[in-house]
Amino acid sequence: MTSIITVAYLSVLACALFVLIRWPRLRLQGEEPVGLFTLIALLFTAGLDMGLVMLPLTEFPIYEQDAAFGFTNALAVEFGMWGPLVWLMYFVATFYFLAIEPRLKLFEIPVVKWVYNLTVIATCSFTCYLFMSNLPSYAPGLPQWSIWALVLVVIATAVISSGNMAIMKWLAIMSSWGFGMLAFTALAMIAFVYSRVGLSDFVANLGLLGGYFAHLPRFAVPIGDYHEFYLFWWFAWSIMIGQFVARFVGGLQVWQLALAMVALPAIPLGLWFSVLFVYHQGGIVIPVWLNWFMIAVGVIFVVNSLDSLIRLYSANLGWSRETLGDRRYYPLHFLLQLALVFAYVFTPFEIQWVGLIVASLYGAIYVMMARHIARLDGIGDAKAA
Repeated sequence: MTSIITVAYLSVLACALFVLIRWPRLRLQGEEPVGLFTLIALLFTAGLDMGLVMLPLTEFPIYEQDAAFGFTNALAVEFGMWGPLVWLMYFVATFYFLAIEPRLKLFEIPVVKWVYNLTVIATCSFTCYLFMSNLPSYAPGLPQWSIWALVLVVIATAVISSGNMAIMKWLAIMSSWGFGMLAFTALAMIAFVYSRVGLSDFVANLGLLGGYFAHLPRFAVPIGDYHEFYLFWWFAWSIMIGQFVARFVGGLQVWQLALAMVALPAIPLGLWFSVLFVYHQGGIVIPVWLNWFMIAVGVIFVVNSLDSLIRLYSANLGWSRETLGDRRYYPLHFLLQLALVFAYVFTPFEIQWVGLIVASLYGAIYVMMARHIARLDGIGDAKAA
């Protein structure tokens, strides 16, 4: 498994460099173009989940204790797990669906179409399962029935949102603003409430992020089992997020799209992780009200992730609200997601299996491109600026 994910990940990173060198000024346009802020909000909230908000506080000690990550500080490792190299996969997939898939039509081949969309469905459910399995550590003392009740509410809300694009955009923008408010509130607590720490600690932590860039090649291959899990997780997401985001690209050149998809999400990630690292360093217990604020923002992130993927596979398979009607659309997707959450809870089913299938789909793309290279002639000739 390690050798497979290593080759797959390095090949995608190489593709990103090739695209940027070969077609930097190719202008890309999706089917439903939106403004840059809305595009980044959709990308940020669809491509992330509750783990962004809560996991770092539980992972910092892991990275400090694991010798495999001893080459740099825990904050840089956390940033590397979610950082720019990961978002390059999303960029490559987005470019593929805008510039290459219309020529190859690989995902219109029935067997590829079904395999791919089954991975979308499974990854969608894993997001909900991960939320459910981690919730007890965020909110200790919650009875199991209340966790399942919240899972049902999250799935139902996501299914409803997936059937209305206006609601999806509104939720994405709201969660982005909510995340910003959360980070500002947590930072304000450092500055004005906790006397033993201060803004100087936060500024110092921003410098620690440089440990990621200083050791960038280390993050291009699995560092250990935990990092390998992350890479399979991101791989499982990459193609579907690329297809989802591709619909909303509004006339950006390739280099601009890469900057928007790689650099812009990294800024709030770095700031948020630096804030949380202050709490970790100072041994500060998160106040109950702030903890629930974090949970609330995390829940919205989960809904955003679910609704975008539900809308994606439903459109691909002809299971959209417009096709099925309300009476069939909402029950179908609710029960499908709930059933797969049960599969993650009660069977050995793992997200790594999904990531392995997605890596195979990348292989199929490479083979198709090699076999039908003539179809790719002239990309950018008519659209280059």
